[in-house]
Amino acid sequence: MGNLKSLSLYGLVLFQSALAQCCKTKKADTSWHQYVRAPTSNIVKPKSIHSNYTAGKVTNPEGLLSGNSTTLTRGKNDAAVPTIVIDFGQDVVGLLEIDFASSTNASTGFPGLKLAFSETLEFLGNTSDFTRSNSAGTNPPKLTSGTDQIAVKNKPYTWVNQWGCEHGSQVCADGLHGFRYVKIELDALSGDAPYTSSYGEVVIKSVKLHWSAYLGTPDTYSGWFECSDKDLTQWWYDGSYTTELGTDVFRNNDTDPRGAASASLAGKWVLHDGAKRDRDPYMGDLAVAALTAYVTHDFPEAARNVMEDLARHQRDDGWIPPASISNYALKLFDYPLYWITCGWDHVMYTGNMSYIQTYYPVLEKVLDKYYVAHTDNTTSLLVRQDGYGDFAFIPRDGSATYYSALYVLALNRAAELATLLSKPADASRWRERAAKTSAGVLEHLWDASAGAFYDRKCSGKGCSAHAQDGNSLAILAGITSNSSSSTKYAEKALAYLSKATAKPYGHAFYDAGGNELGTGFSDRVYPFISYFETAARFESGQADSAVAQIKATYGHMAVGDPGITMWEGVGANGSKYEGGFTSAAHGWSTGVTPLLTTYVLGVKPLKPGFKEWVVQPRPSKDLTWAKGVVPTPYGPLSVSWQRNQTDGKLVVSVTAPPGTNGTVIKP
Repeated sequence: MGNLKSLSLYGLVLFQSALAQCCKTKKADTSWHQYVRAPTSNIVKPKSIHSNYTAGKVTNPEGLLSGNSTTLTRGKNDAAVPTIVIDFGQDVVGLLEIDFASSTNASTGFPGLKLAFSETLEFLGNTSDFTRSNSAGTNPPKLTSGTDQIAVKNKPYTWVNQWGCEHGSQVCADGLHGFRYVKIELDALSGDAPYTSSYGEVVIKSVKLHWSAYLGTPDTYSGWFECSDKDLTQWWYDGSYTTELGTDVFRNNDTDPRGAASASLAGKWVLHDGAKRDRDPYMGDLAVAALTAYVTHDFPEAARNVMEDLARHQRDDGWIPPASISNYALKLFDYPLYWITCGWDHVMYTGNMSYIQTYYPVLEKVLDKYYVAHTDNTTSLLVRQDGYGDFAFIPRDGSATYYSALYVLALNRAAELATLLSKPADASRWRERAAKTSAGVLEHLWDASAGAFYDRKCSGKGCSAHAQDGNSLAILAGITSNSSSSTKYAEKALAYLSKATAKPYGHAFYDAGGNELGTGFSDRVYPFISYFETAARFESGQADSAVAQIKATYGHMAVGDPGITMWEGVGANGSKYEGGFTSAAHGWSTGVTPLLTTYVLGVKPLKPGFKEWVVQPRPSKDLTWAKGVVPTPYGPLSVSWQRNQTDGKLVVSVTAPPGTNGTVIKP
């Protein structure tokens, strides 16, 4: 508990709560506003023109920024294609709008423009780094071959990049894009004749973006964070911005075309996985992205809509689909467990008890039907269903530590929810099962020679591997603390990960043994899974190594193009792990935001809606202060602490909302 007793700190909290009520005129802290990344309005203007990409006959390219016209001209004898590259300064999402002053034909057909979008300059080529048609088949149809096309009319008008074609299946556009850069070329596809031509003149008055996602301006923030390290502070808001880019209304014409269109989601706010792709709300991604949303904005609707929709598509055997993709039939083994853990998060952070009351039968069916049917009764470990994958489609059939550790976490979370609903028999059954599975993990999957959990206990390809996911979740699920053995499982496992997976850009999700399962696995960093390892380090009293891991991963992404937003995955030598296909704004990679709120600021809910809470800052030694607010249904929970420069101890101040109580634990 530290030097101060819980009771005395409880009294301090109540006093400060009352003080807050009587002093409502106190000036609000706005110092954090400088870190907010969202544009100021839904109409977003570009920031610059990349002059080194300008080619051909282009007059006044900077006119696109100032509102003065820019002219692109190409004669039949001109080999150079008139080209401009526009930079919006950071990743944005929405519909591009171009205001045309005029055009002049030089041959049959209107002058054509080709648009290529990209999140990075590295993958900005003659086609977009990714566009919806890349994944399209016949329903919906593949409209483009990587560029959006315009037949520029001979009059002033405004073109907005709506999904569809101007003439049957010709002169087509894919509509919404997530991007930073857009290349505009005066050129045409041969297949668009006779409607467009590669020659003529086009006069553009302006280019802008109609922002489609949640606009996270300072007035929308109900939570905030600052600390003595400006980089950490900035990354907290960068994580929020990344999640905002994926928080959007579900529209069937801009979601993943691989069978993701959904009548039950259309028109609702959701948390897509990424702004560029796949633009489908995945259950596992919410394990991080929803937490980011909860601690930044009072907008739980997007996460709740996703969880409710997937629950309504539960299969008779208890399995829950991971997303609407493949008509709710994509076979992932781990994501139903995230539906349970994310449900616990939703209840605890928002206080929405009606959610779990409504969907409790769904939870029962997941645990007592689906996963029971896929348990090895001899070892009590989960066995992945044949033909199913996981978050990274890893070829690891059998009893992986990751599956069973996540199962234990879900069982314990479900038991807590059962207790809240006065269902003691369910709570007892699930806790007993969690204990048996924990014992099975310790007995069958611990590698004493390495001091870490095997990825799987097997013989053959990839069986020597140790994975970040299983080792991290075993700690968070309490498996490593459930043994009476003196073996320091958590300490050893984290030491092994530091030794065997560390890269300059974070910790890889496999050690060298993982390369037998997939090329480059020991070089690949998933910030999604790194969230769990970093949380495990904080929980194990290793704040210094936790913050160091944050700085490696998020520091690398912050300085790489497109800057600010957080990548889906990092590959060898710090590259985008799947080239231009990689989403550079992915909500599952925003763990830095909830990590800083939960561990550096130190705030956790103990009862639904923060009716009861705990404040336990766990900062690294280099941090000297932190302050912030966590939103609750009862009002803001304000926390600040400073490190005493003489003895290094923390002085913690808490202002709690009326109707709540809690405990302050000093490190």
